[in-house]
Amino acid sequence: ALKLRAGDKHCLVARSKCYLKLGDTENSLKDAEASLQNDKTFSKGLYQKAETLYTMGDFEFALVFYHRGYRLRPELQKFRLGIEKSQEAIVNCIGSPSSVKLENKEDLCFISRQAESKKANQKLQNKVTMDQKWTRKQRPVRNPKTERELLGELYADKAYLEKLLKDEDLMESSTKQGIKVADLVLSGISYLDTRSEFWQQQKPIYARVRERKLRQQRWIRDKKRKPAEVGRYIVKSMEDIDMLLTGDCPEESCKKAERVLKRIQGWSDDEVPNKNELIGNLHSCIGNAQLEMGQMEAALQSHKMDLEFARQNDLRDAVSRALGNVGRVYARIGKFQQAIDTWEEKIPMAKSSLEKTWLFHEIGRCYLELNEAGAAQNYGQKSLQSADEEGDAEWQLHATVLVAQAQVKLKDYRSAIMNFEKALEKAKLIHNEAAQKAIIIALDDVSKSFIEELNKRREEPTIAFSSPDYDFSSENTKDDFEKFREREESEQSAENQDDEKQKEDARNYKEEHGNSKEGGSEQENKEK
Repeated sequence: ALKLRAGDKHCLVARSKCYLKLGDTENSLKDAEASLQNDKTFSKGLYQKAETLYTMGDFEFALVFYHRGYRLRPELQKFRLGIEKSQEAIVNCIGSPSSVKLENKEDLCFISRQAESKKANQKLQNKVTMDQKWTRKQRPVRNPKTERELLGELYADKAYLEKLLKDEDLMESSTKQGIKVADLVLSGISYLDTRSEFWQQQKPIYARVRERKLRQQRWIRDKKRKPAEVGRYIVKSMEDIDMLLTGDCPEESCKKAERVLKRIQGWSDDEVPNKNELIGNLHSCIGNAQLEMGQMEAALQSHKMDLEFARQNDLRDAVSRALGNVGRVYARIGKFQQAIDTWEEKIPMAKSSLEKTWLFHEIGRCYLELNEAGAAQNYGQKSLQSADEEGDAEWQLHATVLVAQAQVKLKDYRSAIMNFEKALEKAKLIHNEAAQKAIIIALDDVSKSFIEELNKRREEPTIAFSSPDYDFSSENTKDDFEKFREREESEQSAENQDDEKQKEDARNYKEEHGNSKEGGSEQENKEK
């Protein structure tokens, strides 16, 4: 681009940036100055020259050009930041001006001589030969701790390059382009040394120590006014966790809860007075999210940790919550007896009728899964009673269905049909079409079973009904069949009464006809 349009200031600034990235500060400065040759107010050129001077360690000159650019373009943030970092670097190098008192005791001409010698030294540094670079390793080594502090992550790179220097065979080899490996390694070490010297000037070790102390003081100061901020953070985080879980994002909810838990565990009890309660609550949130993701074992462990924290700190409400969640996980993985034991422990802690409704229903459902229909019916009736107290139509539906299913298991078909019909009315009331369809199918099945049972018992001998040793399966069914027997006996007695009447009529008829025959014979005897 510069060949096509020589002296283009935008191209010169772009090439200067590239030189600066490569660490070639001399050419970078030349291009930056060339971009300003025809236009001294070119803001990009001023900024690039200031950046180059700052990188070279000339913080005072860099500050001058940052100020020039800021006066021309005050709306640009980069000039203001450049002024701040240059001022900070100068203070780090020489200290604050308020702490220095200058005294004019001698001739000040040495300052100009010092500037001239500095420029001469820079020129010499740019002309260092490879042989001279090789001798750099002979100079005194900086304290490793100090060098590590200055280089940071780059310290490991420098240590690796210095290790390569000890491999003589490798140092004698060359790359495909004909460049010696030793030259590449030494140039890398030289670059890191130059950067460490720059960073030493920009922010000396004592300044870093001071900054660390100031940071610690700020942290302590912020810590004192932290309770309100901590409270807001906790409330906001818990809301976000709940929102993510209800919004069908259990994985994000779990990650958020784990991050908050880790942060709260690092705080003291003074900062978070209810720390243990909050930790248990977060374990509960994590367990709920894991349950939604299908991680049953992990969810069980999380809820057990919640239960352990609640018991250790005598938190009755938290114990009740944890027992409910542990039982829920047991039920999901098919361990119904463990679920029953856990939920039965929770019963005395249930506060509202609605909570008791849910609890009794779930225990009854587990008993039904274990084929203990009697216990299932008992808990279903308790659930229905609590639902009636609460006036919750949906739970009344669930509890009634549970009772009916238990009665089917007990072969109390008449009661089961009655309860299914009540449940169907509830389902219609709350417009639950899925429940209506399921109940109609269940009613059809129960009706068929009831009819089959009646047919079987009608086919049994009559003596079986009169036998005192006959065992009926339910009281209601016994009543049905007693009524059936009474109806048969009444029909039989009616038939017997008809027979007796017919016999009596026959006797009367014979007597009448018998008398007439006897009278006729007497008259015939008289005539004779």
